[in-house]
Amino acid sequence: QVQLVQSGGGSVQSGGSLRLSCAASGATYSTPCWAWFRHPPGKARSGVAHLDSDGSTTYGDSVEGRFTVSQDSAKNTLYLQMNSLRPEDTAMYYCAAGPCYALKFLPSNYNYWGQGTQVTVSS
Repeated sequence: QVQLVQSGGGSVQSGGSLRLSCAASGATYSTPCWAWFRHPPGKARSGVAHLDSDGSTTYGDSVEGRFTVSQDSAKNTLYLQMNSLRPEDTAMYYCAAGPCYALKFLPSNYNYWGQGTQVTVSS
């Protein structure tokens, strides 16, 4: 079992920055791949960023160049640095962990999920 506890998020004006954290505990050796998803109100959940077991990263088209995913292995914590935020980034954000598959942003590929954290960007 793996437990993921998220922190960070909140409200910010357009152009601002926020950092999300996702602290993992338990059998993290079973979850070599990590991802961030978001679920805007009234829209489908979508992948934001992915961190592979080899350290390579993948980003959703709408956040490429603005968001950065990273991991502090010593702290077993995943981060999402979000810069140049836009109102359309407003959503509930979730971290996820699981085995590595080719489809990086398929939610069903992930066994474990954080509790979610709200990000609200005002214009």
